[in-house]
Amino acid sequence: MLENVRVVLVNTTHPGNIGGVARAMKNMGLHELCLVAPKEFPSEVADARASGALDVLGDAVVVPDIAEAIADCQLVVGTSARERHIPWPIVNPREMAAIVAPSKQKVAILFGREDRGLTNEELHLCHHHVHIPSVEGFSSLNIAAAVQVIAYELRMAELYPENLEQERPKWGTDWDIELADHQELERMFVHLEETLVDIEFLDPENPRQLMPRLRRLFMRAVPDKVEVNVMRGILKAVQKKLK
Repeated sequence: MLENVRVVLVNTTHPGNIGGVARAMKNMGLHELCLVAPKEFPSEVADARASGALDVLGDAVVVPDIAEAIADCQLVVGTSARERHIPWPIVNPREMAAIVAPSKQKVAILFGREDRGLTNEELHLCHHHVHIPSVEGFSSLNIAAAVQVIAYELRMAELYPENLEQERPKWGTDWDIELADHQELERMFVHLEETLVDIEFLDPENPRQLMPRLRRLFMRAVPDKVEVNVMRGILKAVQKKLK
């Protein structure tokens, strides 16, 4: 399971934090690190903080945006330290591990900027939000510490899967179709928005929160590839009828 988990750091400012994250990952058996537009990398400071995890840094991939970082992932989890305007499915680290552990899909876990985390728009790309329940009066965690908490729970899920039964969602059966990956979902959302504009259900001049709420609906369902294709087929039929 751990081999399928990708840790994604977004716009990391201090290279020492990247090194600290690499060390935390290697401690717990995680190896795939993706950096979205870091301010400074490679860096001697990152190497020094990695303290034995230079292989994780050496294999790290740098990309320009989150879309590229998660394009091939079927499950995306975003870390969030505060409540958002539109509520989203939120889990604690142990529940997150119970969701990820039985999955054979590619999983990305997003960690935001040191000073402000992930934006609302970035969190809208995620199926789940994970929140570390720190004390209310001092909830800010160093990014390496946050990665360590998440990585620890994933490690425990790998070592002791029998302990996850109470936390794991009860689907009642093993799923029969591979989950849709991020780029397939994004194409569906673009198609959906275009169609809603075509039928004059969505006013592009006054969209309100329609698309974020529809995005939340579909992401909460974690659609598979066939379901996404069915949805795209319906949208094509609607557009064809309009013509």
